[in-house]
Amino acid sequence: MRKPIIAGNWKMNKDVNEAVQLVNEIKRGVSDIDNVDIIVCPPYVDLSDAGEMLASGNIGVGGQNCFWEKEGAYTGEISVGMLKSVGCGYVIIGHSERRKYFGETNETVNKRIKAAIEGGLVPIICVGETLEEREAGKTMDVVKDHVEGALSGFDEGFIKDIVIAYEPVWAIGTGKTATPDQAQEVHAMIRKLLEDLYSGEWAAGTRILYGGSVKPSNIEELMKQEDIDGGLIGGASLKSEGFVDIIKTTSGLYA
Repeated sequence: MRKPIIAGNWKMNKDVNEAVQLVNEIKRGVSDIDNVDIIVCPPYVDLSDAGEMLASGNIGVGGQNCFWEKEGAYTGEISVGMLKSVGCGYVIIGHSERRKYFGETNETVNKRIKAAIEGGLVPIICVGETLEEREAGKTMDVVKDHVEGALSGFDEGFIKDIVIAYEPVWAIGTGKTATPDQAQEVHAMIRKLLEDLYSGEWAAGTRILYGGSVKPSNIEELMKQEDIDGGLIGGASLKSEGFVDIIKTTSGLYA
């Protein structure tokens, strides 16, 4: 059985003081849970404090992006080594907001993934279609393009520990959520694509998360789907009560 992951993407929210408070509240709420991989991904300025607070325990820390070079004249970027130095074990790569606002492409996603893995971080690779693409019947084509582009040139051994997050863009921060059946359909397609690209054994062990207005009220039905292995949580990860509820519900399903 694949161990579920619940990851919180805080996006551009929470200053250092707010981050410390939120981390403390989450720690208290989930201290006894060991059957779910729990991750928080705060803004860069919060990572050092979060990493120190979570250096021991059952919560991992992730960055929201990384650059593919180790160092240099890249104003505004952050390297894998920098993320590692403050306690990160994970990094989100290719989020739709990076594609929409900052020109992220399959090619840059691929380069970031390579750097993350070589530097010892587990990449959480985001894929997903816009509302226009879904309405045009292009969901599977777009997701296939994102997955194949992200993993281009990598063999199975190199990417053994990746995580994929399916995030329909039309459901991110909108309050709209793909139905469990809609989400499962895409997750199953992704797993079959991974099997075709690599092997059935590897595909069966790779964790695929759902992201898109996940909240305590819908996590149970989403997690009951065969190919959904957790959630990449946005807005609901910014308040400890909701995030802890999501984690506890998930834990209960795997008890």
